[in-house]
Amino acid sequence: MNPGLPPYLNRPDWKTLYRAAILETNKSVLPQRVSEAEEAVLTRGREIFYDPATLDELEEKEALEDALYALRAFRTSWQISEAA
Repeated sequence: MNPGLPPYLNRPDWKTLYRAAILETNKSVLPQRVSEAEEAVLTRGREIFYDPATLDELEEKEALEDALYALRAFRTSWQISEAA
């Protein structure tokens, strides 16, 4: 991490973390991947919300909502399957 850069430039792209989470096959790593992806999606959502330059990013807003929904559904499904 480069301390001279703004925080949003120090983090991986949310799409990369999302893909890594939904494609993860190692069950011991899965919770961490999903958490990282959720955090990145939420962070990007806040950036879009508070930055007037990104107010017209409707496609990305929808993609963020879809990704967050999918991650939460994914988390629920593997938690249920582990409990069974």
